[in-house]
Amino acid sequence: MSFDNKGLFPFCKFVKIQLMKIRYTPTTLDKLEKIIAESGYIIRYERGTFQSGFCILESRKVVVLNKFLQIEGRINTLIDLLSILNIEQDRLSVESKKFFEDITSAPDVAA
Repeated sequence: MSFDNKGLFPFCKFVKIQLMKIRYTPTTLDKLEKIIAESGYIIRYERGTFQSGFCILESRKVVVLNKFLQIEGRINTLIDLLSILNIEQDRLSVESKKFFEDITSAPDVAA
């Protein structure tokens, strides 16, 4: 599924997320959660019938993720969300900004 400014999320600024080698560890999950939290969003893990693993309540800046996702699913979902959410890089800490730039500027990986 691809998103554009005319599609489902016309209010979002889109960031192109490149493929990069991600380690599926709790530390990576923490870093991704920190980026989203520093941008003013609240992350909640709840039960629900989410088709894509998440739900965004944009007016309240709340991201609800399916609590039954394993670490790999949570990380992949948060990476997908980075391209949809309005991540304000000027609000990020130095560590978070570097990780965000690493994810968004990674070179394409040929399959």
